[in-house]
Amino acid sequence: MPYVALVLIGLVAGVAAGMFGIGGGLIIVPALMLVLKARPLEAIGTSLAALIPPVGLLGALEYYRSGHMRLAWAALIALGLFAGAFFGARIMISLPEVMVRRVYALFLLAMSLRMLIMGR
Repeated sequence: MPYVALVLIGLVAGVAAGMFGIGGGLIIVPALMLVLKARPLEAIGTSLAALIPPVGLLGALEYYRSGHMRLAWAALIALGLFAGAFFGARIMISLPEVMVRRVYALFLLAMSLRMLIMGR
């Protein structure tokens, strides 16, 4: 088992989560697929499992201590994440692997283009 690679993926995702509020979908999933050759659904499922316990706890505490957090907003987003993750998983699991790769790639491309074009 590639322990060092997995810890490094987690470390990079943790830094990205602390800096930008991202990690699972933009760091962990692609890294598992590219570095460790995980299948797409395997990478997505593993990412979700890894995020369950720590999901930014220490980073969130720092933002909270600094007064940069809206707890009511976070609670409502968490509620949506709770239900949305279930439905998203059901959708992706129902698709062929090649379609999962394409849907995921299109999502990343669309987000990148939006950020480049909109500038915010």
